[in-house]
Amino acid sequence: MHPNPAYRGVDSARNLAFAREVSFGVMTMAGDDGPLVSHLPFALNEAGDRFGTHIVRSNPIWKALRNGPLEAAMIVSGPHGYISPDWYGIEDQVPTWNYVAIHLRGQVRLLEEPALWAHVDEMSGQFEARLAPKPIWLTEKVDPDALSRMMRMIAPIEMAISDVQGTWKLAQNKSEEARVGAAAGLEGQGRSDLAALMRNPPA
Repeated sequence: MHPNPAYRGVDSARNLAFAREVSFGVMTMAGDDGPLVSHLPFALNEAGDRFGTHIVRSNPIWKALRNGPLEAAMIVSGPHGYISPDWYGIEDQVPTWNYVAIHLRGQVRLLEEPALWAHVDEMSGQFEARLAPKPIWLTEKVDPDALSRMMRMIAPIEMAISDVQGTWKLAQNKSEEARVGAAAGLEGQGRSDLAALMRNPPA
């Protein structure tokens, strides 16, 4: 993450809100044979101090957690893209890459097996609610025997969040005119998501 304080002024509440909106990231932790990495959806609780997810039992992270809790990071990425120096409209600029990234750090542990069913309902309920007015999908729609077979392949895990860091690199170090010019350049490339953030960066 970029160390420039201009990009690091967003408070934990907004960083957590962004992580909750995305609800997908890359979990990484140290393993005996090197870093362990897995792409995972997650459900962040209302307090923002823990999230739940699940992994398949063949995942090396599951095997590592069988020996006890481990420190880990969840990397949540937002819009990102290349910035051409020509877009600023000022001289002597260089290319860069703008982005939003949130890092959640904490201890990850395996949950007891009975927690899996509640976890799956919580996660699917959270994401299904975003599809309203579509009726919410429920596990009861799946044949119980088939569902049990699938559930035996996964395990619930939880991170107790101890640190939240965010980088919002959106050309805040440039003049407003240059920043808006770069945003317009992105819009011309169909990147309205990143452009919108650059037009109204966090204070």
